[in-house]
Amino acid sequence: MTSPLQRLITYGDRYRTQINQAIACSVLNKLFDLAPPVLIGMAVDTVVERGDSFVARFGVTSIPGQLFVICLLSFLIWSAESFFEYLYQRLWRNLAQKMQHELRLEGYSHLQELELGYFEERSTGELMALLNDDINQLERFLDVGANEILQVLTTVVLVGGLFIYFTPTVAWMALAPVPVIIWGSIAFQKKLAPLYGDVREKVSVLSARLSNNLSGITTIKSFTTERYELERLRFDSNAYLKSNNRAIALSAAFIPLIRIAILIGFSAILFFGGLQVERGILAVGTYSVLVFMTQRLLWPLTRLGQTLDLYQRAMASSNRVFSLLDTQIQIRSGDHALPTHVVQGDITLKNVSFAYHDRNPILEDFSLTIPAGRTIAIVGATGSGKSTIVKLLLRFYEISQGEITVDGLDIRDIYLKDLRRAIGLVSQDVFLFHGTVAENIAYGNPDVSLAEITQAAKLAEAHEFIDALPQKYDTIVGERGQKLSGGQRQRLAIARAILKDPPILILDEATSAVDNETEAAIARSLEKITQHRTTVAIAHRLSTIRHADCIYVMDQGKIVEQGTHEALLDKRGIYNNLWQVQTGAKIAV
Repeated sequence: MTSPLQRLITYGDRYRTQINQAIACSVLNKLFDLAPPVLIGMAVDTVVERGDSFVARFGVTSIPGQLFVICLLSFLIWSAESFFEYLYQRLWRNLAQKMQHELRLEGYSHLQELELGYFEERSTGELMALLNDDINQLERFLDVGANEILQVLTTVVLVGGLFIYFTPTVAWMALAPVPVIIWGSIAFQKKLAPLYGDVREKVSVLSARLSNNLSGITTIKSFTTERYELERLRFDSNAYLKSNNRAIALSAAFIPLIRIAILIGFSAILFFGGLQVERGILAVGTYSVLVFMTQRLLWPLTRLGQTLDLYQRAMASSNRVFSLLDTQIQIRSGDHALPTHVVQGDITLKNVSFAYHDRNPILEDFSLTIPAGRTIAIVGATGSGKSTIVKLLLRFYEISQGEITVDGLDIRDIYLKDLRRAIGLVSQDVFLFHGTVAENIAYGNPDVSLAEITQAAKLAEAHEFIDALPQKYDTIVGERGQKLSGGQRQRLAIARAILKDPPILILDEATSAVDNETEAAIARSLEKITQHRTTVAIAHRLSTIRHADCIYVMDQGKIVEQGTHEALLDKRGIYNNLWQVQTGAKIAV
């Protein structure tokens, strides 16, 4: 199984040029950053050795001249260090932002392609945490952690090499703590990985709780369960707090342990190097460089704790993000084009069987033919399979066997976007986006004019109430359309379907949650827009479908009655019983 780091590196291949530039700038910055201790050693060497100093070998014999050369070198080196620091910070931060941006878009794009069943098994808060917080963790690591790792590696390789070359007798003292620190880092990494995985899981649960509660704030207030929900949130937040505390307790112990190893190496160089100077084996300037370089070599390793912390958080997050990207798309698009203007609207379901995940079959060997241009209605008790047919027609779910065709073409062979463009859906649960009335009516048709939007609203009998709103068509409807009534939202949904002008119209309980006056208005608008198009009406209120060309009565996934309104009443079966109950002629039992 590929590790999250390998996946992240592979994903970063598309940014290879920018990554290489950032790596080069980080390494060059560290090279110039390591130069000041050498300059200090040169200065000490100058004032101690005078005419025999290192700088004097290049022809500058006077002390002021040598010090001027060292000052000039200092200016150039510090300028170069600052310049490359500016470059690497800009490159790494831009890279982090770009990868974060692209990964979030790619994750969201993939999420949109997944079937509805995927969303039904996961909370909105969990998916929000994945697309937002988890990807942000990757951005934080790329912004800081990647550069830290590169600079530590550069320091160890360069300084270690110089030590071995110039002072092989004492170099091992400075380098001895490095394997211990690396081993400790790996050991901590293995222990931190599951802890941070648990942290990411806990934060997704917490996000889900917050998202769910904010969406249901009206219910919380009406049932006065504010304290109850606060305690539930407290429980989830405490779980997140405890999970973080476990990870912090381990990661915080890293730096103190590393410092002990550093102290041993630094003290050894300080003591034994000093003895070599006293014996004349080591020059004073070289000893100065050695002491400063030991500090430069070992001290940055203390930051490995913070870097390791960022790394483990990022790997836990990347594992979740790449798991999303690895999720197989179950419903694949066909490759047969079916432009909307050529669709006649002839629909056939032949021997269709379907079951939701881990449930008993809803439909078994189900068949239904809907002629083009006709209006048919499907009625039946809750759970009889009415709305399931709608979901199957739109390929929100895939049938397990059988065949569904539109104009003789299997819908699995049709380009998925063409299929869904050909179908207009008006459901009971209307979703309006936060935006204006006009934007919601024109959703999916961004290039339409205000005149076309207004005409659609008039046909949906929505223009009158829209005209009475404070900003008319520019009125903000609020999140999920909460500033509008249920009937108003329903009429906007119908106007949206009218503007789409689909050859096939599906009305899924479109009037079940509105008052009688709104129902009458919606019925009038539906009478206009169902003409010359295939219409499938899933209905609870039978009065809205009494004029359908054919009414199908479903029970436990099967059609048990069919016919016109009058013919079904004459049969005195299930439909007649439902009609009698709804008209008040019979009391439901």
